[in-house]
Amino acid sequence: MTEPPGTRERILDAAERLFAEHGFDATPTSNIAASAGVPKGLLFYYFPTKSDLLRALVSERLDLGPIDATALAEPGDPVGALLNVSQVLSDIQAESAVLGVIVWREQRTHPDVRAKLHEYRQQVQGIVEHVLRGSVLAPITARTLRAAAAAWVAILSIRPHPGHVESGDEVGPDLRALAELICAGLGASAAPA
Repeated sequence: MTEPPGTRERILDAAERLFAEHGFDATPTSNIAASAGVPKGLLFYYFPTKSDLLRALVSERLDLGPIDATALAEPGDPVGALLNVSQVLSDIQAESAVLGVIVWREQRTHPDVRAKLHEYRQQVQGIVEHVLRGSVLAPITARTLRAAAAAWVAILSIRPHPGHVESGDEVGPDLRALAELICAGLGASAAPA
């Protein structure tokens, strides 16, 4: 079977766009094939089931990419450092339909998506721990550092994304106030705003 180069990527691109627009369940594989410009049989050659397509999409495109955690640290200003992490993650999420919409929508019904999201959150937590370690000047226990990072990841995980607002609360939490609360728990003060 000879197909044009990039066929698999075109299928993934089409699935990403359509799953983000309509959801996994409301997107027929025939629409994905048509959008990718391939016969439906070729789609099934690469992805035997629609769930295989979602799994590939999430496993290959739910990626933080290279984040220089050291550059996000703000020695003496852990609040600023947490906000730096938030901004970088927000920028990454805004560029990716997989992160911005698909994962949040499909995690409830697809265990593979939920598992990949858990792995992603663990990566984010490692970044937050690194950033806090480089920002808090006072000694801090590993246990406290892990708890603070887990709290920040939890906060970022519930923050609404402009393309994915279910509750109607488009504003979201006051991240600065929450960062200040977490850092107060670390015994670290924020730099003047």
